[in-house]
Amino acid sequence: MVTHRCVEICSMFMMSYLPGSSMPSDTKVTIYYGPLAWFNEKLENREWVSLLEITYELDEANRRHTHVLQGQEAPVPESPPSRLKRVVAESNDYASLNEHVITNFAGLIRSINPEYLYLHNPPAQMQEQLVRSFSATEVQRYEYPAVTRETLIRFRDGFANHLVGQVAVKELLLAALYPLTTERQTKPVVLMFYGPSGVGKTETAQFINDLLGGTLLRKQFSMFHNDKFASYLFGGAHAEASFARDLLDRESGVILIDEFDKANTVFHSAFYQLFDGGVFEDKNYSVRLGSSLIICTSNYKSENEIREALGDALHSRFDALIHFQPLSPAEVVQVIDRLLDSRFSRLTAEEQSRLDLDGIKTILYPLAGKAENVRKLGKIVNEVISLVLVRAMLGEQAPTADPDLREESRAS
Repeated sequence: MVTHRCVEICSMFMMSYLPGSSMPSDTKVTIYYGPLAWFNEKLENREWVSLLEITYELDEANRRHTHVLQGQEAPVPESPPSRLKRVVAESNDYASLNEHVITNFAGLIRSINPEYLYLHNPPAQMQEQLVRSFSATEVQRYEYPAVTRETLIRFRDGFANHLVGQVAVKELLLAALYPLTTERQTKPVVLMFYGPSGVGKTETAQFINDLLGGTLLRKQFSMFHNDKFASYLFGGAHAEASFARDLLDRESGVILIDEFDKANTVFHSAFYQLFDGGVFEDKNYSVRLGSSLIICTSNYKSENEIREALGDALHSRFDALIHFQPLSPAEVVQVIDRLLDSRFSRLTAEEQSRLDLDGIKTILYPLAGKAENVRKLGKIVNEVISLVLVRAMLGEQAPTADPDLREESRAS
């Protein structure tokens, strides 16, 4: 959307872009907090100019201006360019702005003096400046899809199709989700899913999110074991990634914090205000979640272990602790059947003709008493199917339920 208009107007306002500038402006400012797709819808395909490109042109024009004049008086433009209609900045743009632009953002906007300014998820400092400097400043927040009675019905009726076993989990989750259907719920419902790995914790969170829509915001805390985790949680430079900015940019009302038990205890304090009141603040951003759903997963074995690991202050802020049980041998057989059906449906007709599903089940069923992790089962199913297909491709004898093949599947 950027045109030569950026360059055209630079000479008009680059001299006026000074810290503390008091140039009057009737710019109408609208700040949008929510996902980028929603922000783009609000722009309604109208023509606009990027604020980021304007700042680039300003810096370049200022360098050219300083170099050419060298003590000479600046020429006065014969006819000042027309006023910009709409200036826009998206969430990722702020990371490219210099610190002096952030700290004197209102002065920059007064210098540019557009008719309309549209900002997507700006840092808190920017919003504070604009509210003080421009009387016509409006803040709009995205309304995430709410949990309704229909949501609970679809969750109840579809649970068994998405997850094997865990009947108690279904009932506990229905009770935990109910407050989100009421108007009195103004803060997030915060849940802890605990139990062994690979029994459906993450899949359940994804299932709930699919019922509400939008891309699930999922953060795996096992990935953060370096110095950058502190700045990610508490805020660092504007150019750095941050949890707060990810919360602002999210598309879904469901937030999944996977492997919460892997985070160092020094970071637990970052979640007190978020879990308690639905507000998350760091050095740069402030986020209000409202009646959303926060799901943390862990491999804790009991509620006592959770309390001992997290401490009473954080443990007490969870609305419900939901235990996912290990899979029984009969449930593992159900998982194997589902995995085989799913993988088989994605094969070509030629590949399907080469497979004997009953024979493969004979190979895999003995693993039911040994494999409790669904992710490991998926890997084994894939490898056995691939082994059958590659032997067929190479003209070798089709495998049967012999000890060697069972051993191959176990070794995988």
